[in-house]
Amino acid sequence: MNEYDAMKMADVMCHHKDMEVTSEESKADVFLLNTCSIREKPQEKVFHQLGRWKAYKDKNPQIVIGVGGCVASQEGSAIIKRAPYVDMVFGPQTLHRLPSMYDQVISTKNPIVDISFPKVEKFNHLPKAKNINASAFVSIMEGCSKFCTFCVVPYTRGLEVSRPPEQILDEIKDLAGKGVREINLLGQNVNAYRVKDANGKRLKLSDLIERVTEIEGIDRIRFTTSHPLQFTDDLIAAYNHPKLANYLHLPIQSGSNRILKLMHRKHNVQLYIDRISKLRALRPNISIASDFIVGFPGETEEDFQETLNIIDEVGFDQSFSFIYSPRPQTPAALMDDAVSYQEKLERLNRLQSMIKENTLKISKEMIGTDQTILVEKLSKKMNKQISGRTENNRWVNFDGPISLIGKFIKLRITEALSNSLRARIIN
Repeated sequence: MNEYDAMKMADVMCHHKDMEVTSEESKADVFLLNTCSIREKPQEKVFHQLGRWKAYKDKNPQIVIGVGGCVASQEGSAIIKRAPYVDMVFGPQTLHRLPSMYDQVISTKNPIVDISFPKVEKFNHLPKAKNINASAFVSIMEGCSKFCTFCVVPYTRGLEVSRPPEQILDEIKDLAGKGVREINLLGQNVNAYRVKDANGKRLKLSDLIERVTEIEGIDRIRFTTSHPLQFTDDLIAAYNHPKLANYLHLPIQSGSNRILKLMHRKHNVQLYIDRISKLRALRPNISIASDFIVGFPGETEEDFQETLNIIDEVGFDQSFSFIYSPRPQTPAALMDDAVSYQEKLERLNRLQSMIKENTLKISKEMIGTDQTILVEKLSKKMNKQISGRTENNRWVNFDGPISLIGKFIKLRITEALSNSLRARIIN
């Protein structure tokens, strides 16, 4: 979601203010920092980065500095109090107003703060994407109404709001016409997508996926991120369609029902396992990724062991796992927490080691198999190679001409490394 928002910030400034993105800070007239407040560490990085940019503004007072995203939404004018050289503070729902904010700052020399929640207004004002890759993000809904006790999203991005399907499909058709072959449907809780189309018909995520499959040029579809409660039978049935990637990111957060209750997740471990079992009846070899919070207030060693048990039972392929970080306004921040940071860190290392071991096991099982790869770019480490992703979200590096970028090809996997695969083209 943050990547998508950052691209849209660039799009609106390039479109409305005739600017272009530069990677050289010394040449920049505008500095825009997109932020995340889901954990404490990224939030502190915001002010470190602003401090580095202050040096440029000290030399050139005409430079405009803006802070967007969830930290902006959470902190508001407090950002300007702490960093008075910041000119614009805007939330995820007001990034489309950047050009007018910029004009106001230039004319008045006064900072501006706009962290309101105008629902889906921004999507009516975003220009069409120009700089595209073979794979693209498309936001279909924003916000979350679940109010998990650890999560700041409802306070920084607002409650769940879904975009009209016609608008989404038009955006995807435009991307397909420009060469995009894979679409990743985005939302804080993407399977909460609920909306009426222009004819008054109620649509869910599964209905939207069906309509996306009909768009010529789009040959692979992903969606992220999901909540177990709304990973329902109709969405599981959508995996009958071959365009839906053989991969699912479905956060569970903890394998302990007691901790899930404290988190206010509204699902239990058995419900999660039942959902995965139904999905694997359709897609036996599907890769399952998840999110885990380690060291939630009150988590005992027994609770943590239950998390390790479900990791073993489900066989998670990948994970985003972090030590619990108290966030402002959230109920969990007020809970008693007797577990030391060192113990939490030790648990996190055990969890990550377990999943890493399983990830490598699955990767090794892919050796000798033929995989359909969307070629996306030059390889980062081997500049004579090109790189793309498998359906189960693994990067593969292989020898081939750059003319293959943007195309689907068949590869045979030849080697499994810790973070990637190697392969050769099948003639």
